[in-house]
Amino acid sequence: MSEETPSRLARRRGNRRAALLTVLLTIQVLCAVFFVGDVFEDIRLGGATPHALFESAVAVALFLGVVLGGYEMRRTMERNRRAEDAASAASGAFATLIKARFEDWHLTTAESEVAMLALKGFDVAEMSSIRGTADGTVRAQLTRIYAKAGVTSRPQFVSLFIDDLLATPIIAGNGGDAAAA
Repeated sequence: MSEETPSRLARRRGNRRAALLTVLLTIQVLCAVFFVGDVFEDIRLGGATPHALFESAVAVALFLGVVLGGYEMRRTMERNRRAEDAASAASGAFATLIKARFEDWHLTTAESEVAMLALKGFDVAEMSSIRGTADGTVRAQLTRIYAKAGVTSRPQFVSLFIDDLLATPIIAGNGGDAAAA
């Protein structure tokens, strides 16, 4: 079974929330239909009494609440979809940036794998276990990676990508301000 990523959990939570809001909106629609029908029946049977007029106002308010609630729900869902799309685009752009850096440094396939694991925060023992190699092999690969990248340690290596992330607009069309997305 695959591990749940934070983005998958958030998406699932958002889907559950949207389903709940849809159910609540449906209940509101049914209530609005009932109230409108009740108002028409009251007016048909007893005329425009103060009670019927009050129920009319309540029915109109409920109907407007349903319409505005549906509109806001739709806007919120669209905004969330755009945010997910932007995050996906940013993730893809950052992955492309990482791949380009690895190619610029002429990392081998094995070095690229180790470099990616290092960027993800795995320690040497975890990397060697994942790759099925000895700790010494991973340490030697890290040393070659750092030399090719022009750094001497993992924090410096990671900072190269953090600097790129902060200096490069990842999402086009917003003037480089990722918070504007």
